[in-house]
Amino acid sequence: MTAETSQTLDRGLRVLKLLADTDHGLTVTELSNRLGVNRTVVYRLLATLEQHALVRRDLGGRARVGLGVLRLGRQVHPLVREAALPALRSLAEDIGATAHLTLVDGTEALAVAVVEPTWTDYHVAYRAGFRHPLDRGAAGRAILAARQGALIEPGYTLTHGELEAGASGAAAPLVGITGLEGSVGVVMLADAVPERVGPRVVDAAREVADALR
Repeated sequence: MTAETSQTLDRGLRVLKLLADTDHGLTVTELSNRLGVNRTVVYRLLATLEQHALVRRDLGGRARVGLGVLRLGRQVHPLVREAALPALRSLAEDIGATAHLTLVDGTEALAVAVVEPTWTDYHVAYRAGFRHPLDRGAAGRAILAARQGALIEPGYTLTHGELEAGASGAAAPLVGITGLEGSVGVVMLADAVPERVGPRVVDAAREVADALR
């Protein structure tokens, strides 16, 4: 800790991080041990976080992340979109296909940023806000492959006709970003994705991941 930082705020944020890393919640004693502070401090931290709905405690007294974090999370999409746009724009212009950034939203894949090429005669219309099941389409399949540790070289996923008849897609997952599951991809009107597209999508996903770190 430095003179410019708040010890109480630091501890509160550490509580949230600890709770976010567990599915079954933590007791006051467990939090006390992990933070290295006494139980009274933990009680005060939890009470404050509960007032803002960032933490909730079940009947057994175990603390968990509260629904208030969802309201904060909704503000993440615009920030992520802004950071990803340069890489998506470059990808769309280079490939001549619609580029998109897709994030996990519950059990669905949600397109949060889309860039269409400016020089093509025609391309697939794809809009931010479009949702589809994670197990359909290249964007969702790339995310699931990364989640399951099944994504191997060359590092991208290809599909054809799963979301739109006659359209093919290529996508690569975002790697190395804690707490964020997503992919970068392109969709094009073609029977098959050209060979150079997959590696280019992987490069774009790496650029977006770097921008978000």
